[in-house]
Amino acid sequence: MDVTSKTSEVPEEPAAAAGTERVWKAGRLEPMPIRPLPPAPPSLHILGPTVFLVALGVGMGESYMWPRLVLVFGPDIRWLFLVGVTLQAFVLLEMARYAMATGESIFFGAARIFKPMMWFFYVAAILIYMWPGHLSAGASAFEEVSGIPWQATACVALVFVGVLFSLLSVIYNFLEKLLGFLIGLLVVGTSVIAAIVGQWGDLADTIQGMFAFGYFPDKALSSAWFPIVVGSIAFAGPSGMQQMWYTLQLRDSGAGMGAHIPKIRGLRSSGEAEAMPSRGFMFDTEDPEEMKKWKGWRKWVTFDALLLFWGITMLVTISFTVLALSAARENPNVAGLIEGGDREAALKAMSDAFASAGSPFLGSLFFGFIALIGLNATLGLFDSFSRGQADMTYYFIPGAKRFSMSRIYFGFLWGVIVFGILILLFGPADGPAGILDVLAFLSTFAMGAYCIVLLLVNNKLLPKPIRPGPLRNVIIGFGAVFYLGMLFYSLIRFGVVLD
Repeated sequence: MDVTSKTSEVPEEPAAAAGTERVWKAGRLEPMPIRPLPPAPPSLHILGPTVFLVALGVGMGESYMWPRLVLVFGPDIRWLFLVGVTLQAFVLLEMARYAMATGESIFFGAARIFKPMMWFFYVAAILIYMWPGHLSAGASAFEEVSGIPWQATACVALVFVGVLFSLLSVIYNFLEKLLGFLIGLLVVGTSVIAAIVGQWGDLADTIQGMFAFGYFPDKALSSAWFPIVVGSIAFAGPSGMQQMWYTLQLRDSGAGMGAHIPKIRGLRSSGEAEAMPSRGFMFDTEDPEEMKKWKGWRKWVTFDALLLFWGITMLVTISFTVLALSAARENPNVAGLIEGGDREAALKAMSDAFASAGSPFLGSLFFGFIALIGLNATLGLFDSFSRGQADMTYYFIPGAKRFSMSRIYFGFLWGVIVFGILILLFGPADGPAGILDVLAFLSTFAMGAYCIVLLLVNNKLLPKPIRPGPLRNVIIGFGAVFYLGMLFYSLIRFGVVLD
């Protein structure tokens, strides 16, 4: 949804005489000029930039990693998922606070605090997201249906993503609609599958497990499983830096002060792109009318966080947990197979459970949904990665501004595609599951770090009337301790990051 098209037009900027323009000073970088805040759209809506987080959140964590834990430890382990996805809903709201107030990404905010923090995320994004884990896992599922080797499907899909994005006029508008359609198909499809295969008792056990706070079997604390549990918690919702990229999608959607920033165009029409301003903008927080509009934007994004993000993510993962419990009933030996090192046993068991409700075709249909999840996540992930790297490169690498933001975006997009193809053809021998585990564990460190950045940016750079309250700061602070604590405990206790 282009939110600016749903509200009145962005108010015309009053011409300011040189030297008299009002500005907001934030950190050591260029001050932000004061501009009008556009009116907020209605809180109730269907699509918005959160669809990118949902597309990334409803990925392999919900469909593969958490069902695997449920098959081994039972549904009571799901309370950790509830904690993880609820925490991420609060992170979403706080990421949106800075982006909607300034039109700047959280990366720009980090640079205003201390530039090396931004460079940390610049390097971390490359290290984490050069691995095509979601797509390779989805392609592996497609191999179960078609017999086509997963490497070939994944390579073709990578090229398809690059060509598709290159031909678009405005990338954001198309992707929001496409991802919204795919998410709808996924939510309805998995719910129907779970309803056919599952029993009421499975649903009751799933919901009860969400509130089994403190349940943690001794086996989960072993060197074989604790790193996987840590990675799975990071994959409860959008993992790694995906919440940080959300600030760029908010900007491109025209949310809040993002309405003053031009959009990224496809490669074919990149020559039509408007020049990017050298910094964001701030609105007048001392004006009651402006603050009234700000509260409208906060209601709008709160609806996104609670219903579109938390609600849809929870609904899909409940469906997959019911499928996992059905699989355990149909294949009593599946937990033993997983513990014995069979990485694909969880998905195969769930496919068998679905096939048992009707015909082998239904089992193939299940793998079709897994392939869809892989493609869905890859579309959002590649766009987000390229968007984030382009933003940091354009603003903070000397000489980069002679290229448009759109051209830098496509440099990173095609770069990660070429690297992804090389990894798929010559990468880790244990295939998709191994790639996914690497990605999951590396993500945990980035998530703990972005919670710290979020606290600093929102409390030091924003005007006092729009800073977060004490409770929200405590929750984000808990997130930093939660993610980093688990990660370093794993490293110190076991000296390993992966099994």
